[in-house]
Amino acid sequence: MEARFLLALCLCQVTLGVQGQVFDVPHLQDAPTRTLFVGVQNPKALVLLFPGGGGLLHLKDDGSTRNQHTFIRSLDQWAQYQIDATLVDTPYDLGDLRRGDRRNEEDHLKRVGEVVDFYKTKTGLPIWIFGHSMGTSTATYFVNQLNEDSKKLSGIVIAGTVRTASINDEVSLPVEAIHHLQDQCGGTPLSASKDIVAGRPKNYISQLEIVEGGITEGNVCDSFGYHGFNQTEPELVKRAAQFILTQK
Repeated sequence: MEARFLLALCLCQVTLGVQGQVFDVPHLQDAPTRTLFVGVQNPKALVLLFPGGGGLLHLKDDGSTRNQHTFIRSLDQWAQYQIDATLVDTPYDLGDLRRGDRRNEEDHLKRVGEVVDFYKTKTGLPIWIFGHSMGTSTATYFVNQLNEDSKKLSGIVIAGTVRTASINDEVSLPVEAIHHLQDQCGGTPLSASKDIVAGRPKNYISQLEIVEGGITEGNVCDSFGYHGFNQTEPELVKRAAQFILTQK
């Protein structure tokens, strides 16, 4: 494995006091894809977390970041469910619905596949992809490829789904969509999550979860709005974890 991947850069104290490990997954001759792995004893699965916005976390060598995305605020909460969690950064801006979504580009999806392969090889665990907001674009584009790397996944979770996201009927993975009832972001209507679950073939496993409560602050499309599950992060992780652990 040493010949194929760069191993851990360090053990570090991550935001919120979580102990994690930084791994840079090589990508051709370009900048690697930086990831932050938080492992637990006797894990039952591993979840790859793809944040929204432009996807940039700017993870430092010590695992720290100034980004306050939902996934970062709740990173310490996966351990109670015996699930390893990995934040996935990007070396370049992936855009958004307003500026143009770059998450369907070959280079980005290749990087996702490299991360999936790295953690599948490293852990041997069931690997789940979890995208929030624009991260749902990454997750759905990736599974729709139906290629060797996407077939290494055990399932997909999407939350605060963007209106442009869709999952092809040929994708047989278990799918869970989570949405906040009061999400007022124009690009992520509740109907986006509902439509994906309603449109799945009847013989496939799919589930819609609606979260209520919390508070909203600032822009309705930002991570501290209802859209970002502000102060309902434990419920977001709980719903996702329970779905992951009930799948074979």
